[in-house]
Amino acid sequence: MNLLSSPASGTSPVTEPATPPVSPPIGSALVRTLLAGEFAVTAEIVPPLSSDPASLLAKAKPLLGLVDGLNVTDGAGARSHLSSLVAAGLLVREGHQPVLQFTTRDRNRIALQSDVLGAGALGIENILVLGGDDPKAGDQPDAKPVFDLDTGEFIAMVREMGDSGKLPSGREIEVPPKLFIGAADTPFDPPADWTPDRLASKAAAGAQFVQTQFCYDVDIVRRYMARLGEAGLTDKLFILLGTGPIATARSARWMVKNLWGVIIPDAMIARLEGARDEKAEGHKICIEFIEQVREIDGVAGVHVMAINQDEAIPDILAAAQAGPAHR
Repeated sequence: MNLLSSPASGTSPVTEPATPPVSPPIGSALVRTLLAGEFAVTAEIVPPLSSDPASLLAKAKPLLGLVDGLNVTDGAGARSHLSSLVAAGLLVREGHQPVLQFTTRDRNRIALQSDVLGAGALGIENILVLGGDDPKAGDQPDAKPVFDLDTGEFIAMVREMGDSGKLPSGREIEVPPKLFIGAADTPFDPPADWTPDRLASKAAAGAQFVQTQFCYDVDIVRRYMARLGEAGLTDKLFILLGTGPIATARSARWMVKNLWGVIIPDAMIARLEGARDEKAEGHKICIEFIEQVREIDGVAGVHVMAINQDEAIPDILAAAQAGPAHR
């Protein structure tokens, strides 16, 4: 999952809905939810290593109508999967609202521009721009990364394609893409002199929403969000906090050790370890997190990443009373 391992680049979570710097596509359910000031929910699935879409559609079907956007990962873990663009297009046909993840790792600007146009042609309205995991972390470590553009440059390019109706070369686009543009960030406990310059630069480039890495320390989330608010970023960006069920104490320790930026308090790991049913306790922790962060000023929603537990997402959202079915 790219959000899990890439370094950072209805109630009242937001007093005033954020005003993104670029007009978003009004057809997007995610956009409508956020502009209405509702607490948004997105989730994430990984396309299969298969040319048969059946397993992709089977994974996605239980989430239809339960989330405002369904992320489709792009070469997660620096490993090949079914094309994220194709997967997102298949999901549109089934009535889903995909959030197409784009990594700058694998394509130069020509290919990225072509795929952005392809996304528009397929009816995809939401994208998330990421750098992508180093190929050395995957199963083909000799693969050559591209990184023709960094994430900020790609965001700015997509914005310009939509606003001006032109490619950077000046060529006219017959029908420009209108996309809701997302970026990633990693919550942490900010020191006194910290300012969110990197996230601010993504907002200036044209990002409109943010999905974050896991941070299960709600006090840290509060301090992080307060600093984003002080910098004016919660007025410019919709912030969706990363969360998900933790299977076991052992998996929690693995996440902290191996996934860049993940924060899971020691007390929470001890709580999992002491539980009679660790998986059930992990689900309860996720539910509690959603309930707590929806009350934090500036939080526009959550992004649920369920590592090998996709089937748990509907029950978690039902228990937390979150998502379109509970408004």
